[in-house]
Amino acid sequence: MQDSAADGPEGAGDRLRVLIPSPLGVIGLEFEDGVVGGVEIVPVGKRRQQFRAFVDLSVSDRSDELDETIGRLSEYFAGARRKLDIEYDIALTGVDEFGTRVLEETARAPYGRTRTYQQIAAAIGRPGAYRQVLSALVANPLPILIPCHRVVPNRAGIGSYVAATAKKEWLLKMERRSLAEG
Repeated sequence: MQDSAADGPEGAGDRLRVLIPSPLGVIGLEFEDGVVGGVEIVPVGKRRQQFRAFVDLSVSDRSDELDETIGRLSEYFAGARRKLDIEYDIALTGVDEFGTRVLEETARAPYGRTRTYQQIAAAIGRPGAYRQVLSALVANPLPILIPCHRVVPNRAGIGSYVAATAKKEWLLKMERRSLAEG
């Protein structure tokens, strides 16, 4: 891959940042050395200015990794794929140790089902840290790939989401519908 956003140190590896369409709106994917190191769901109404390091898919350097990732995401959004099997690297995101543990546990949340912030906190050995779990998930640098949309509060409602609650609700409904259709 060619470096489409040369902002790293020389020799740090090839980096590609590309914007792709999705049912959630535009998604920014960041690849480094062929592995996804970041996912951003571009907020509706926001100008691309904050995503100027990303290029549109139509003008990006294509690669097998990019095409495979787009294909798998398309299948997922259509309800035809339950396991993305997209290689990512949490270490590329700069997340601290606690956040990494939260994200690794969240990645285990089953398709079409939900877990609570408290369940995630207990699973990582910090049962009283459910608020910190929420904070870590709202800052999830790999949404969709690490399905933080599957984590909800104990009380009513679906809770916060890195890309707004309407998108979280859409993802949860899509997964449940896919399970129901079998």
